[in-house]
Amino acid sequence: MCIQFSGIAGNWGLASLACYARTPQSQEKGTFAPGHGTTEGALVLRYNRIPGTDVTVSELGFGVWTVSAGWWGAYSDEQAVNLLRRAYDRGVTFFDTADTYGNGRGETIMRQAFPGADRDDIVIGTKFGYDWESSLGKRREGHTEAAHCFEPAFLERALEGSLRRLGTDRIDVYQMHNVRMEHLLNDDVWTFVDKARQAGRVRSVGVALGPAIGWLEEGKYALEQCPVENVHMIYNALELDPGRELIETARATGKSLLVRVPHSSGMLEGHYTEETEFPEGDHRRHRPRAWLVNGVKKVRQLGFLTEENRSTLGQAALRYVLREPEVVSALPNIYDADQIDEFSAASDVPDITDAQRARIKDLYEANYGLPREQEAGVASR
Repeated sequence: MCIQFSGIAGNWGLASLACYARTPQSQEKGTFAPGHGTTEGALVLRYNRIPGTDVTVSELGFGVWTVSAGWWGAYSDEQAVNLLRRAYDRGVTFFDTADTYGNGRGETIMRQAFPGADRDDIVIGTKFGYDWESSLGKRREGHTEAAHCFEPAFLERALEGSLRRLGTDRIDVYQMHNVRMEHLLNDDVWTFVDKARQAGRVRSVGVALGPAIGWLEEGKYALEQCPVENVHMIYNALELDPGRELIETARATGKSLLVRVPHSSGMLEGHYTEETEFPEGDHRRHRPRAWLVNGVKKVRQLGFLTEENRSTLGQAALRYVLREPEVVSALPNIYDADQIDEFSAASDVPDITDAQRARIKDLYEANYGLPREQEAGVASR
């Protein structure tokens, strides 16, 4: 299919015609998918196969959490569906959600956006492990987690519930949600997952680390010891650890990684100032002020990426995380249509060079020349 962009090509120095083709489930890492009729300079998305599976994902994914859980502001079903469809029209095929997002809403929105035959054109990732239904109607303070549950009967109900809400008969990427080591050591989980695979209800299995950045031990154990094809982690040019070690582990084990928060909760889009204020209900409002002030100072030192690569900072941030062969898809926090247009053009900008990667590493190791303060806050789920 060919998409005509209006009013954006001049801003990015890119051609105005973008062509996309849906790709078969056999593409390797970095496969370009130009549609028929593509002209020189046209935009193309890249698609990557998850090793050990027949599941192929667009390198730009869409994290449904942003538009379904209320942590980035309120979105009506119509608004959320419109953003999902716009991403699809720009070539995005991988949509990642969870049963707990919006108490099931993150899955029902997917069914609304991609009904009927459209389901076969996309790859759905969802997550399991939180007993969120037991807490419905009960007050949970702030953004605290629901209780985990990995009892066999609960797991079966969770899978059936996700399939029903999604309106599908299979889940392409099924992930344990924000696991602890005790969950990875639970044999009941892997027995359940194996049965779900054999029944064709699950096509690939992964582990999502969180809720905040960290969980190195769990990530390494999952990659080295568990029957999973991917691990889902936080990684970006401002937050290299523990992602760097997990990348090395994925490389050694031949497994893949999904990356969320590639823009460090919007910081690496380059639009914040020290005076930026976030609205009520936005999780960034609850972060330490040092996260904003120091983040803005760090971002100023990354201006070389936009100058040298003739791209936006948001596009360069995506190319940074996707530079690693083990990273098959990056899932930015998408909350408006302009972001979709910008990020979907990232496949057409230069890759990060070795010299640029080394410069980012040096800046990170020196904390960008800033005092080390408490900057961590609530991260993407």
